[in-house]
Amino acid sequence: MAAIGRTLMVLCLVALAGAVNADAVRDFDDPVVEKRYRELTASMRCPKCENQAIDDSNSPVSADMRDRVYTLLQEGRSDREIQDFMVDRFGDYVLYNPRLEGRTLLLWGLPFALLVVGATVVALIVRVRRRASAQALSAEERARLDELIHSERTE
Repeated sequence: MAAIGRTLMVLCLVALAGAVNADAVRDFDDPVVEKRYRELTASMRCPKCENQAIDDSNSPVSADMRDRVYTLLQEGRSDREIQDFMVDRFGDYVLYNPRLEGRTLLLWGLPFALLVVGATVVALIVRVRRRASAQALSAEERARLDELIHSERTE
Protein backbone atom coordinates (compact mmCIF):
# COMPACT_ATOMS: atom_id res chain seq x y z
CA MET A 1 0.00 0.00 0.00
CA ALA A 2 2.86 2.38 0.79
CA ALA A 3 4.38 1.67 -2.62
CA ILE A 4 1.16 2.77 -4.32
CA GLY A 5 1.12 5.99 -2.26
CA ARG A 6 4.72 6.75 -3.20
CA THR A 7 4.00 6.00 -6.86
CA LEU A 8 1.01 8.35 -6.82
CA MET A 9 3.11 11.06 -5.16
CA VAL A 10 5.83 10.69 -7.80
CA LEU A 11 3.22 10.87 -10.58
CA CYS A 12 1.74 14.03 -9.05
CA LEU A 13 5.18 15.62 -8.80
CA VAL A 14 5.91 14.75 -12.43
CA ALA A 15 2.57 16.24 -13.50
CA LEU A 16 3.27 19.42 -11.53
CA ALA A 17 6.75 19.69 -13.02
CA GLY A 18 5.22 19.49 -16.50
CA ALA A 19 2.74 22.22 -15.65
CA VAL A 20 5.45 24.68 -14.60
CA ASN A 21 5.80 27.48 -17.10
CA ALA A 22 8.62 26.81 -19.57
CA ASP A 23 9.64 30.47 -19.40
CA ALA A 24 11.26 29.85 -16.04
CA VAL A 25 14.04 27.87 -17.76
CA ARG A 26 14.70 30.39 -20.52
CA ASP A 27 18.26 31.58 -20.41
CA PHE A 28 18.95 35.23 -21.14
CA ASP A 29 22.50 36.53 -21.29
CA ASP A 30 21.34 40.14 -21.25
CA PRO A 31 18.80 41.52 -18.74
CA VAL A 32 17.64 44.05 -21.37
CA VAL A 33 16.68 41.21 -23.73
CA GLU A 34 14.90 39.45 -20.88
CA LYS A 35 12.95 42.64 -20.13
CA ARG A 36 12.04 42.99 -23.81
CA TYR A 37 10.87 39.35 -23.79
CA ARG A 38 8.65 39.96 -20.75
CA GLU A 39 7.18 43.14 -22.26
CA LEU A 40 6.54 41.54 -25.66
CA THR A 41 4.86 38.45 -24.22
CA ALA A 42 2.74 40.63 -21.91
CA SER A 43 1.64 42.85 -24.81
CA MET A 44 0.45 40.02 -27.08
CA ARG A 45 -2.88 38.28 -26.79
CA CYS A 46 -3.37 34.53 -27.09
CA PRO A 47 -5.45 33.82 -30.20
CA LYS A 48 -7.09 30.84 -28.50
CA CYS A 49 -7.75 32.24 -25.03
CA GLU A 50 -10.27 34.96 -24.28
CA ASN A 51 -8.33 38.18 -23.67
CA GLN A 52 -5.33 36.53 -21.99
CA ALA A 53 -1.72 37.52 -22.62
CA ILE A 54 0.60 34.86 -23.98
CA ASP A 55 2.83 35.14 -20.90
CA ASP A 56 -0.11 34.04 -18.69
CA SER A 57 -1.67 31.44 -20.95
CA ASN A 58 -1.07 27.71 -20.76
CA SER A 59 -2.39 27.20 -24.28
CA PRO A 60 -0.09 25.35 -26.72
CA VAL A 61 -0.50 28.25 -29.14
CA SER A 62 0.79 30.65 -26.49
CA ALA A 63 3.71 28.36 -25.73
CA ASP A 64 4.56 28.35 -29.44
CA MET A 65 4.29 32.14 -29.54
CA ARG A 66 6.56 32.50 -26.49
CA ASP A 67 9.09 30.16 -28.13
CA ARG A 68 8.98 32.19 -31.32
CA VAL A 69 9.44 35.48 -29.46
CA TYR A 70 12.44 33.98 -27.62
CA THR A 71 13.96 32.70 -30.87
CA LEU A 72 13.47 35.99 -32.68
CA LEU A 73 15.01 37.89 -29.78
CA GLN A 74 18.01 35.57 -29.83
CA GLU A 75 18.35 36.28 -33.56
CA GLY A 76 18.58 40.00 -32.76
CA ARG A 77 15.23 41.07 -34.19
CA SER A 78 13.67 44.35 -33.09
CA ASP A 79 10.40 44.55 -31.15
CA ARG A 80 8.67 45.92 -34.25
CA GLU A 81 9.92 43.00 -36.39
CA ILE A 82 8.70 40.51 -33.79
CA GLN A 83 5.29 42.18 -33.61
CA ASP A 84 5.10 42.27 -37.42
CA PHE A 85 5.87 38.55 -37.52
CA MET A 86 3.14 37.77 -35.01
CA VAL A 87 0.60 40.01 -36.76
CA ASP A 88 1.41 38.36 -40.11
CA ARG A 89 0.92 34.95 -38.55
CA PHE A 90 -2.06 35.56 -36.25
CA GLY A 91 -3.63 38.86 -37.36
CA ASP A 92 -4.14 42.20 -35.63
CA TYR A 93 -6.06 40.48 -32.82
CA VAL A 94 -2.76 39.38 -31.30
CA LEU A 95 -1.87 42.96 -30.28
CA TYR A 96 -3.59 44.43 -27.24
CA ASN A 97 -2.99 47.92 -28.67
CA PRO A 98 -3.63 47.82 -32.40
CA ARG A 99 -1.49 50.06 -34.56
CA LEU A 100 -2.80 53.32 -35.96
CA GLU A 101 -3.36 52.47 -39.62
CA GLY A 102 -5.99 53.20 -42.24
CA ARG A 103 -8.06 50.18 -41.28
CA THR A 104 -7.88 50.92 -37.55
CA LEU A 105 -8.71 54.63 -37.75
CA LEU A 106 -12.34 53.93 -36.92
CA LEU A 107 -11.27 51.94 -33.86
CA TRP A 108 -9.07 54.77 -32.60
CA GLY A 109 -11.26 57.67 -33.77
CA LEU A 110 -14.70 56.41 -32.78
CA PRO A 111 -14.42 57.21 -29.04
CA PHE A 112 -13.31 60.77 -29.81
CA ALA A 113 -16.05 61.19 -32.43
CA LEU A 114 -18.71 59.93 -29.98
CA LEU A 115 -17.43 62.34 -27.35
CA VAL A 116 -17.71 65.27 -29.79
CA VAL A 117 -21.22 64.22 -30.89
CA GLY A 118 -22.34 63.81 -27.27
CA ALA A 119 -20.97 67.21 -26.28
CA THR A 120 -22.69 68.81 -29.28
CA VAL A 121 -26.04 67.21 -28.39
CA VAL A 122 -25.75 68.36 -24.77
CA ALA A 123 -24.84 71.91 -25.88
CA LEU A 124 -27.84 72.03 -28.23
CA ILE A 125 -30.21 70.81 -25.53
CA VAL A 126 -28.91 73.41 -23.06
CA ARG A 127 -29.20 76.14 -25.69
CA VAL A 128 -32.80 75.22 -26.57
CA ARG A 129 -33.82 75.10 -22.89
CA ARG A 130 -32.25 78.49 -22.18
CA ARG A 131 -34.13 80.04 -25.07
CA ALA A 132 -37.38 78.45 -23.95
CA SER A 133 -37.01 79.73 -20.39
CA ALA A 134 -36.03 83.23 -21.53
CA GLN A 135 -39.13 83.80 -23.69
CA ALA A 136 -41.60 86.47 -22.54
CA LEU A 137 -44.89 85.40 -21.02
CA SER A 138 -48.01 85.58 -23.14
CA ALA A 139 -50.81 87.95 -22.13
CA GLU A 140 -52.81 85.05 -20.72
CA GLU A 141 -49.84 83.77 -18.69
CA ARG A 142 -49.09 87.31 -17.44
CA ALA A 143 -52.71 87.72 -16.30
CA ARG A 144 -52.66 84.39 -14.47
CA LEU A 145 -49.37 85.32 -12.77
CA ASP A 146 -50.77 88.69 -11.66
CA GLU A 147 -53.83 86.92 -10.23
CA LEU A 148 -51.64 84.55 -8.23
CA ILE A 149 -49.48 87.39 -6.92
CA HIS A 150 -52.51 89.47 -5.83
CA SER A 151 -54.20 86.51 -4.20
CA GLU A 152 -51.05 85.82 -2.13
CA ARG A 153 -50.83 89.44 -0.95
CA THR A 154 -54.43 89.58 0.22
CA GLU A 155 -54.14 86.52 2.38
